[in-house]
Amino acid sequence: MTPQQKANLQRLGPFIALVLVAVGLSVMSPDFLTVNNLLNVMRQVSINALIAFGMTLVILLGGIDLSVGSILALSSVLTATLLRSGFDPMLSTLLGILAGAAMGLANGLVISKGKVAPFIATLATMTILRGLALVFSNGSPITGFDSELFSMLGGGYVAGLVPVPVVWMLLLFAGFWFLLKKTVFGRHVYATGGNEEAARLSGVKVDRVKLWVYTASGAMSAMAGVVLTSRLNSAQPTAGTGYELDAIAAVVLGGTSLSGGRGWIFGTLIGALLIGVLNNGLNLLGVSSFYQQVIKGAVILLAVLLDRSNKK
Repeated sequence: MTPQQKANLQRLGPFIALVLVAVGLSVMSPDFLTVNNLLNVMRQVSINALIAFGMTLVILLGGIDLSVGSILALSSVLTATLLRSGFDPMLSTLLGILAGAAMGLANGLVISKGKVAPFIATLATMTILRGLALVFSNGSPITGFDSELFSMLGGGYVAGLVPVPVVWMLLLFAGFWFLLKKTVFGRHVYATGGNEEAARLSGVKVDRVKLWVYTASGAMSAMAGVVLTSRLNSAQPTAGTGYELDAIAAVVLGGTSLSGGRGWIFGTLIGALLIGVLNNGLNLLGVSSFYQQVIKGAVILLAVLLDRSNKK
């Protein structure tokens, strides 16, 4: 096997794993391969996938973003407050996403201009933004908004069959694929993650790349929050707790290196699907949620060990 063939096989590893897991679950549970269940899996996966698309840019950059769950919560609370105040549903949605982008931009400024390590910076903003979500909502869920248009964003169907969140997931996947594969900005993200100093000496405006990447991560987290709020018809200030770990897991399972500079957005989509299929399949098999966490953690650890092995 040539080195190129070996590299291609490694890239396809997450997809092969997804197929094997799906086949195994379909054998063990006859309910797994039903159309309704598969569409339900896709709808559940969409929230994590949206966050993970933004997280992919961050990890390709060699960074990390622990604040995505808190951005989701605060953006949801802000959007729901606007809706309940009588604002136009689309304007409320847009302002909620822009608020998430602004929070991501704040992360980027602290990291690029303040020279704070991404882990520390986003750990701090994770706590700050979660606190603001609780303060802004007075610690209670925000309900009482009634808009059919807004409810379509997370609870509607296209052609009466495909959930709207799945459509958002696929459209944004296509957008991020184009961004990373076909644009100068995408090449700059890979270059910065591969060797920041070399990228800077080559003329890449590294700080600007970081600002845009963290802004995109914040916007995607807010988008996920809007979809979740629409689906539940409620904004929870505690929503998104632990979502940063699921997003990082999806990115790592998809083959993106935690050290930056190597990975692809298709792998992230497959990683998110793999986590969703595992969760769904284990639920159908009646496996305790406690054991599910153990299994998910073991899968993530295996993916990281394989990544380190490939780098060697």
